[in-house]
Amino acid sequence: MNFFNLPNFISLARLLSVPVLINLILSHEMVASFWVFLAASLSDALDGYLARKLKIRTEIGSFLDPIADKALLISVYLALGIIGHISTWLVTLVIFRDILIVGGTILLFIFQKPVLMNPIMTSKINTLFQILFISFLLGGEAFGIFSSLNPFLRFFEYLVGLTTLLSGTFYVKLWLERINLPS
Repeated sequence: MNFFNLPNFISLARLLSVPVLINLILSHEMVASFWVFLAASLSDALDGYLARKLKIRTEIGSFLDPIADKALLISVYLALGIIGHISTWLVTLVIFRDILIVGGTILLFIFQKPVLMNPIMTSKINTLFQILFISFLLGGEAFGIFSSLNPFLRFFEYLVGLTTLLSGTFYVKLWLERINLPS
């Protein structure tokens, strides 16, 4: 198993950017927060693309990438919630959904059912909306384009909430189907 390849290095770098980003957000360094978040978000697309294009997918990469994604998004939502830029209900929903996903994966493992690390389409859409929402929010705050109270951001916040609910619901349905599969 080859852990040290470029896509895995990029995922690891994204994971290591999380404490830096949290500190920047909590210190209200919005310009730097925006650029670090943008780089981390783009690295998510880049590592997957390179793994497919170069045909160097690894088992560790299939776990490291979603761990880095979850750590990044949960941390950013929590930090922005703490400083009052995201509603508490959305922070709670985003964190709960990711805990639900991890919990469901553990349950499948316990019941010795197939654990596939491929996200469902609803989850990919949700992740895209979560990333875009944070990018617009941080960019708006960093460059004075608009504040977190802007109606566009409020609409986007509800859109993220809706896709988060849908994604979580589809994962629960999928797990129930897998748990009920004969061994």
